Amino acid sequence: MSPNRSSRSPSPSSRRSASISSASSATSGRRRCSDAATIERNIFTRGASSQDRSETQPLGSRGLVCAESSGARFTTRQSAPARRRAQRMLAERKRARYRHAMEPFRHFISSVRAYGIPAALAALAVCIAPPAFAASSVHVVYPVKPIRIVVAASPGTADDFFARVLGKELAEFYKQRVVIDNRPGAGGLIGNKIVSLAAPDGYTLGMVSVTRLITELIRDEPPYRALADIVGVAHVASITNVLVVAPALPVRSAVEFVAYARVRPGELNYASLGMGSASHLAGEIFTRALRVHAVHVPFSRLPDSYVEMMLGRVQYAVHTLPAVLALVREGRLRALAVMSRSRSPTLPWLPSIAESGLPEAQFDRWSGVVAPTGTSRRIVEQLHGDIVRALRKPSLHDLFLSQGAESTPESMPEGFMRLMQEEYLHYEALMRGWGIRNE
Repeated sequence: MSPNRSSRSPSPSSRRSASISSASSATSGRRRCSDAATIERNIFTRGASSQDRSETQPLGSRGLVCAESSGARFTTRQSAPARRRAQRMLAERKRARYRHAMEPFRHFISSVRAYGIPAALAALAVCIAPPAFAASSVHVVYPVKPIRIVVAASPGTADDFFARVLGKELAEFYKQRVVIDNRPGAGGLIGNKIVSLAAPDGYTLGMVSVTRLITELIRDEPPYRALADIVGVAHVASITNVLVVAPALPVRSAVEFVAYARVRPGELNYASLGMGSASHLAGEIFTRALRVHAVHVPFSRLPDSYVEMMLGRVQYAVHTLPAVLALVREGRLRALAVMSRSRSPTLPWLPSIAESGLPEAQFDRWSGVVAPTGTSRRIVEQLHGDIVRALRKPSLHDLFLSQGAESTPESMPEGFMRLMQEEYLHYEALMRGWGIRNE
């Protein structure tokens, strides 16, 4: 008997058809957007046959999105809700891609409005750079906003003069505004405290002098630490001080003034910019060299002391040459001597205090730029380098000399800190010996 037909093994052609069908079934579930071309060929292209379209099931909204992203087109074969959902999803994807592509340029426009074009270009470079470059470049961009230089004295003083000259130079270097913030009062305490408490980000600097050191030495509870709260940036200048008197005072030289003062103990007053200021220290050194008693009259503003001297209510003061030079040349104040070892090239006809017989009254003053403790070394070095670059300009050097000051471009930040430390120890011993405390 012939074998049963149903028990016979399948023919080779049948086996090939079965394997192809099985493979198609296994891979159909794994296909996503990769077969979008097939979907397009079978469903979305207008050239597809009606038989192909009738044998293919409609796609949902996600399938439509996948197909459309590959270039296929919607047909009426798909349900209207699915088409609308797919269109919304596609539109949202396009908006997201647009937002992502435009993010650096939106940041650039906001930076232009806030900080100006140079800073915005730097910020844009960071935004569009590769991650490794961005991580290293973000620390290099300084400054990206205005810098403030706090001056613990009124306008017209030597520190104010130096701050404005350097501020103009730095503004040209950085293409950023440099704001001079005058904070006089309390012998420099107000302005110095602001610098000590400022954020160490390089955007608040201080133009300081010996005043910063003295304020701590004469107060029981100073609001800041003279040296621990700051780092030196640059020693800007050494300044000539000058002894000036009221025009009505019947003296023409320092020698005559010494004789005049010694026969009038307790009758003379001297002006300063407050307890612990540099002018107070210089006036006290000169008065003690006279070996007479005089009354200290502090003022919060420099012009007020000038007015009182012109009216004859205050007889003398020791101020920086830049602060009084214009009044001396106009004859509204009379200069008697420079408080240094040698004469000043600005007023070569004026004798030094050493020539006048009082070498112990010599008083040398300095000014420099500091930053709050914690300011990064990179910012300090950058500021120092740019300040030195400005100080080396011949025009600026001549400007300082014309005002009775000498620029000091060779001093490094560490050298400036050592100078302040030495001055602190010197005046600490001096104040202890005098017994001067805050009045």
